[in-house]
Amino acid sequence: MASPVPRLRARPQFLAARRGRRLNGPYFFVEALDRGDGAPARYGLTVTRKVGNAVVRNRIRRRLREAIRVVSRADMAEGFDYVIVARHELLDAPFESIGLELSRRFRKAADARGAPQGRRSPTGNEK
Repeated sequence: MASPVPRLRARPQFLAARRGRRLNGPYFFVEALDRGDGAPARYGLTVTRKVGNAVVRNRIRRRLREAIRVVSRADMAEGFDYVIVARHELLDAPFESIGLELSRRFRKAADARGAPQGRRSPTGNEK
């Protein structure tokens, strides 16, 4: 059995991930920060009270943890911190689509690792 994916636990870790890239989706958005250290990927979950009461929030957290464990763990790039901020729509979403959306966001964050930040001029010449 594989070891569990490390989790973000402290508030400063969550706040640091806000400096990273934000990837929007229908059920959640992901904030992905490239730490650049090559260590195993870490993730944190945020489900606000706006989403629902404690029962609803815990159910959403369980669904996200299981989707990461079963489907999208392999798509998490080393050296990244991911914060997944859930929306209420996740509660009624099919489990397969949750896993696929997570995988898509994780791959997109890893693909952007080498991409330059900001806009470039069409000619490629920067002033």
